[in-house]
Amino acid sequence: MSKATISTLAVASTAALALYLVNTSSASKTEASNSLLLVGDIGGTNTRLALYKPGKTSSLFEREYLNSQFITDGSKTFEKEIFVPFLNDSNISFADKSIVACFAVAGPVKGNCVFLTNLGGDLSTSDGDRVSIKLDGASIEATMFGDLKFIKKCKIINDFVGQGYGLLDLDLDEEVVELIPGSKAMIDPTGPKACLGAGTGLGECYLTMSSFHPEEGYECYPSEGGHVDYTPRSDVEGHLLNYLKEKFGESSRVSNERVVSGKGLANVYEFLGKKFPGETRKEVQDEFEMAQDMQGRVVGVNANSKENPCPLCVQAMEIMMSAYGAEAGNCAVKFIPSGGLYVSGGLTPKNIDFIVGENSPFMKAYKDKGRLSSLVTSIPLFAVKVEDLGE
Repeated sequence: MSKATISTLAVASTAALALYLVNTSSASKTEASNSLLLVGDIGGTNTRLALYKPGKTSSLFEREYLNSQFITDGSKTFEKEIFVPFLNDSNISFADKSIVACFAVAGPVKGNCVFLTNLGGDLSTSDGDRVSIKLDGASIEATMFGDLKFIKKCKIINDFVGQGYGLLDLDLDEEVVELIPGSKAMIDPTGPKACLGAGTGLGECYLTMSSFHPEEGYECYPSEGGHVDYTPRSDVEGHLLNYLKEKFGESSRVSNERVVSGKGLANVYEFLGKKFPGETRKEVQDEFEMAQDMQGRVVGVNANSKENPCPLCVQAMEIMMSAYGAEAGNCAVKFIPSGGLYVSGGLTPKNIDFIVGENSPFMKAYKDKGRLSSLVTSIPLFAVKVEDLGE
């Protein structure tokens, strides 16, 4: 796993360790020594799981799963299709052990439960009802299915909490690119931080430090800011908005994530292909139509081709990156993150040429904030080069 992925799992491991300490505070040393931590980073595309001994930084066993290969219809659950096989494949006997679990999940968490925003929408039950994929900590604690019965405590956290805490371990000399020149020198060491990242979806979070007790460090808060309204910035994008409203059955608005994400990039290309059919390349179009969940990747690869980039893919990427930069500017205005604004997610390093540079579609939109343009250019702004800081 990448360093960034381990950072996310480490956050889940830290939360699991806190649960472990509560769960074993009155337990015997023998009981405590027989406990394990099960941690997971569950995004719209992939699930990454690892088992740890409490207090250890190296995992006992870890594995990555492509969700679409396992959650294939409304009868499938993460518990039965992924968690139990993972525990079985670890070849660890849990008969004399207790497990404390923590899962960092892409979706809004309430009451230790989450519905995954970017998984399940294309699935249905036998009756044709739309599926909502859910992870419920209380349900997982109560189940007696397979080795899950050894889970004594289960905590669900938002995946961008993992993103936020992962920022604190970034090497600013090696793992980021300054998008505003001199950003490292501009950082207020106790100022708020913010992060947005486009991957399968669009996530956001923010971090604050107490001005009275800075020694306690930063605390991260989740956000669903990726679902704010998408705002067109040109006539073509106005037509895109109408196309997306019709596609997703919305009468008045669509989420920014419908444009700024891997799936969003596919939506933009699909729209352009229908609006300008004469501009499509047959080989790219055929690859796109066969790619299923990887359609955004097809557009990205063909937009970034050094030898023969596809013009329609480039246009789709420019539209997506313009909206990405505009939302980064919105974060700068809303949070005034003098401690740094970080652009993360899998799409950022893969498409960095559309982000860096004063005249990139990302930066032009970022700085286009009218009377507050000078404010956003005073914010330390970074692109995170390591992938999957939290998805």
